[in-house]
Amino acid sequence: MKLRYWLVVLCGIFMTGVAKAELRIDVSGAMREPMPIAFPEMIHEGFFIGRYGSQIRDVVIADLERSGLFRIINENSYIQEFSSMEQEPVFIDWKAIQAQALIQSAISEVDTNNIRVEFRLWDVYAENQMKGQSFTTTKDNWRRVAHVMADAIYESLTGEKGYFDTRIVYVSETGPATRRVKRLAIMDQDGENHKFLTSGSAMALTPRFSPNLQKITYMSYSGDTPRVYILDIETGDQMLLGNFPGMTFAPRFSPDSSKVLLSYASNGKTNIYEMDLKTRTSKQLTRSNAIDTSASYSPDGEKIVFNSDRGGNQQLYVMNADGSDVHRISFGSGRYATPVWSPRGDYIAFTKMAGGQFYIGVMYPDGTGERLLASGYLVEGPTWSPNGRVLMYFRQEEGGRRSSAPVKLYSIDLTGYNERQIITPADGSDPAWSPLLP
Repeated sequence: MKLRYWLVVLCGIFMTGVAKAELRIDVSGAMREPMPIAFPEMIHEGFFIGRYGSQIRDVVIADLERSGLFRIINENSYIQEFSSMEQEPVFIDWKAIQAQALIQSAISEVDTNNIRVEFRLWDVYAENQMKGQSFTTTKDNWRRVAHVMADAIYESLTGEKGYFDTRIVYVSETGPATRRVKRLAIMDQDGENHKFLTSGSAMALTPRFSPNLQKITYMSYSGDTPRVYILDIETGDQMLLGNFPGMTFAPRFSPDSSKVLLSYASNGKTNIYEMDLKTRTSKQLTRSNAIDTSASYSPDGEKIVFNSDRGGNQQLYVMNADGSDVHRISFGSGRYATPVWSPRGDYIAFTKMAGGQFYIGVMYPDGTGERLLASGYLVEGPTWSPNGRVLMYFRQEEGGRRSSAPVKLYSIDLTGYNERQIITPADGSDPAWSPLLP
């Protein structure tokens, strides 16, 4: 089955003669006031098609504001009204309400099944067009168009790729603490289009996306022994990974999706193995008497970060992809776990346990520059947005004597600001962020 979010046509970049964009917000610096943007109602003809326009506009606004970088100015203060896309902005009217950017947009019906959406992004003070784009797609694909539109606006205003046209796979949790049901679920990054991938009859943990988006790898208790599986998201086909006699866990795909790293526990030792998905052959990468686990490739596939207690307590180590040159990179107080390399290659995110608290932090690949972004009774399992600017993780507050507290998903900006809860139908843990959808 094809991806349900398939775009029929992506066309019409109309930027001929447009001056180079001057307006830009720095996403890597300290927190600042969100950029004020004006976004009038989508130009349309007819109530029915106008309803689609309102829905698309609402999703774009929600995406942009959720990033913490932008603020949409209340439309009651707008002076100019647009009746067509050929009508140019009266920039003095938009400067009067202190808009730095302006989104001009329209929606029209192509035929019974299809719509056309177009927008222009204007730099109000430079008085030039920064971006222009149009999309033709099916009507039931309107939400996908909204996310793609938000990504284009985000990229134009920040210089970074967006992350709105993505999905999240996570572990949905229900039931009492002693009989917890954990099954895989998937949703858009804003929590919409939610569906379950497994029934819950077998506990599922640590799902991880393949970079080609069609498959995920995860650990399941479908038998007496925990094993690593690969699940095709579109077909539902599931495959056991490897023929290890003991427990396998903590899987993660290589950047080209041709291999999977996993940990194998045997005789009191846990080592990291690399499984070639084409040949089904495995290669042992670590050989220690300790617990080596939570391995993650660098974006170029040349390095691997993992956590190990080989030095006495849990710390982070980096090695070459062939298992050579193992060296420790974490030297702060406490214990370190669940490292994951940023898609940009510039940071490694991790979970830290120190002083009775859990933390989500980042450090450079050489171990320097450690920064803690979030803390709590339990915060764990960071995953990166595809542009490497936002982290998602799960959080649990301290429970009462009779029951445990809810487990919820959260996101936070790389700068340590804009922490937000991601709403899920039930409790949620172990999130994994997809790359941008194709």
